[in-house]
Amino acid sequence: MAAGDDDKPTVVVVMVALPLQGHLNQLLHLSRLISAHNIPIHFVSTTTHSPLAKLRLHGWNPNAVNHIFFHDLPIFPPIINPNPNNNSTTNFPSHLHPLCESATHLRRPVAALLRQLSPTARRLVVIHDSLMSSVVQDFVSLPNAESYAFHSVSAFAIGLFTSEKGGERIRGLVKPCGLEKDEVSFEGCFSKEFLRFIAGQHEYAKLSSGRIYNTCRVVEQPILEVLETEARNNGNKLLWALGPFNPVNIRSESNFSRKDDGGAVEIRCLNWLDKQSSKSVIFVSFGTTTSFSEQQIIEIAIGLEKSDHKFVWVVRDADRGDFARDDTNHVELPKGYEDRVKDRGLVVREWAPQLHILAHPSVGGFMSHCGWNSCIESISMGVPIAAWPMHSDQPNNALLVTKILKVGFLVKDWFLGEKMVAATTVEKSVRRLMGSKEGEEMRNRAVVLGRGVRKSVRDNGVSQIELESFIAHISR
Repeated sequence: MAAGDDDKPTVVVVMVALPLQGHLNQLLHLSRLISAHNIPIHFVSTTTHSPLAKLRLHGWNPNAVNHIFFHDLPIFPPIINPNPNNNSTTNFPSHLHPLCESATHLRRPVAALLRQLSPTARRLVVIHDSLMSSVVQDFVSLPNAESYAFHSVSAFAIGLFTSEKGGERIRGLVKPCGLEKDEVSFEGCFSKEFLRFIAGQHEYAKLSSGRIYNTCRVVEQPILEVLETEARNNGNKLLWALGPFNPVNIRSESNFSRKDDGGAVEIRCLNWLDKQSSKSVIFVSFGTTTSFSEQQIIEIAIGLEKSDHKFVWVVRDADRGDFARDDTNHVELPKGYEDRVKDRGLVVREWAPQLHILAHPSVGGFMSHCGWNSCIESISMGVPIAAWPMHSDQPNNALLVTKILKVGFLVKDWFLGEKMVAATTVEKSVRRLMGSKEGEEMRNRAVVLGRGVRKSVRDNGVSQIELESFIAHISR
């Protein structure tokens, strides 16, 4: 499939990722899936973000895959890197907006790379984050190039966001699930300046031949059908649901081959989980873009302690734009806290092996911000979610998880607008998910859904068939 009669590869793929962790991670996983078909992948990111994104990856080693080539490009002018504001009046990570704007300056080096690669293949396929659409726009000048926009969020969220007509159809579809019209909204989810950034990038995304989603028809089939109808009516574009991108056989393929600190943290977490009983531990993590105030951290700590359930809690500040952090500036927990909870709680301050933790048989729940990476990983591992959305697509991802799929519940109602979640709410949420009949029913539904998702990526599974169809299409 990779080579034609003239010894040129039939197709070469260029991946262009937005340099934020949740976006980089998904396209790295997709690179693995496509490269398994002997297709060369040229992965484009920045000199600052690509190396750490590879270190943070779990489930496979990107440096051991022969067909993936990394292009780490400098950004000029240099990125402005404000610190995250732990006491902001809004949860939106505005400190990362300068990075997104800076990333658009990669257009010239990306165009040069495309011109360099174009003569080496019969077809040059550009798969780009939808928020990097302006960066890849010069593909249109190459006779053998085509592009596909990758959306890093759920089909549910993008359908509601991008089309009023499609959004109304989706609302009609999910009304029987008990989802009220007023619950579906993007009010307060983004800053005004970031909405302008999204709109500008989506204009360039119209140049693409189709869209790719990290989702599965087992999870979002009715919503995908709405989006496919819209895509056909909008220039007869194609839509591909190729997820889950992340490896799903983690339980049998744990990888301890790394010698860096991430490997040590992974072993420590999994060794601790090995000592716990089945489905007894809740994993608590809120992603890479949100920092809590000191008081909110204290409330979470007290709630977890009083819940009387076992937990693994990732306590970290949000990433800065350059992924750097001051290692001496640790998030403060109540005095003596870690000693008090050491028999039933593990506090992790480093980068946690989330995929391996969710796959571990002792984990029975996930308190999450509902970033799409976390949602799809949790769903694919059959773990129910206590949803605590913060910003962006997360509130609508949370509605998908809780109201439509019914594999979780909301810790905090997005529309209440309360900035502080009390320790009593955290405590009750943990007990509801981990120690109630309702929680057990959610867990059973999550296990069934996860089994279906994992089956979809095996031979003759719906996601595997769709991936093979995509490979055949770009190799035509």
